[in-house]
Amino acid sequence: MGYLQGEKPITISKLLSMHAESEKITMLTAYDSTMSALLNRCGIDVILIGDSLGNVIQGHSSTTPVTIEQMVYHTSCVARANTASFLIADLPFASYGDPVQALDSAAELMRAGADMVKLEGGGEWQTEIIHYLVKRSVPVCAHLGLLPQSVHLLGGYHVQGKSKDAATVMREQAFACEAAGAQMLVLEAIPSSLGKQITESLSIPTIGIGAGPDCSGQVLVLPDMLGISPGKPPKFVKNFLDGSPSIESAIKTYIRSVKSGKFPSPEHCFAG
Repeated sequence: MGYLQGEKPITISKLLSMHAESEKITMLTAYDSTMSALLNRCGIDVILIGDSLGNVIQGHSSTTPVTIEQMVYHTSCVARANTASFLIADLPFASYGDPVQALDSAAELMRAGADMVKLEGGGEWQTEIIHYLVKRSVPVCAHLGLLPQSVHLLGGYHVQGKSKDAATVMREQAFACEAAGAQMLVLEAIPSSLGKQITESLSIPTIGIGAGPDCSGQVLVLPDMLGISPGKPPKFVKNFLDGSPSIESAIKTYIRSVKSGKFPSPEHCFAG
C-alpha cells in the first residue's frame, strides 16, 4: 500500500502519482515533533502544519492572530521529527498580501522544513500570488470553500458553495488556481456534490475537509479527530479515538478509513 512508506520520503511527484492511480491521500495536522514522529510511524502521507494552531494550541477563537514567526517555529518542530511524510505549512493571515511579501513568508517556511505552502482563496490577487510563487520554485497548495482566515468577512463558520452562483464561482476559482500553478487544492465545508464536480474537473489532487468522499484525499485537525478539542466538533469530524485503545491506533484507523473510502461517510458530509 502507498501509505506504508517506511523511511522513503513522499514527494509531490508521489502524491500526483497516487492521485492519477486513484489512491486516496491521507493528511492530518501536527504542530510539534512528538506528533510528527507518531504520524510518521503510522504512515500518514501528508502532514499539514496548519494555522489551526491558533485554535487548538493557542486557544484563540480564530486563526487570524497566528503570525509567520509562529508558523516558522512550529514548522521547524514538525520537520525535525519528520522522516517520510510530505510537509505543507500554512501561510498565516496577512503574511501574503502581495507577491513579494508572500515569497518572503514562503521562503521562511520552506527554510524551516516545509515542502509546500498553502494559502487561502482563489480570487484574482490570490492566483497572481500562486503564479508568482510557483515561478520562483515555491510549490503551492490552494484552499477554497470555507476560509478560516476570512471568518470575520464571512460572518462565521458556514458551509460555502451552496447556491448555484456560489458553486459556479468556486469551480472557476479552482480552475484558476490550477492554471496559476497550484499542485494541490484543499476544499473545506462545501456540498459533497460540488466537491465531486471540482475533483473530477481538475488534474491536481483535491483534499477534502467536509467536502465529501470523492475528493482525492482527506484532512482533519488532529485534536479534532482525537475528540480532545473543546466545544462541539464540526459535522465533518469523526472521533477516531472513540473505541481505539491508543492514539496510534486511532490514527491508523483514520488512515485505513480514508484509504478504503469508508471516511467520510454521509453523516460527515454536506448536501447541496
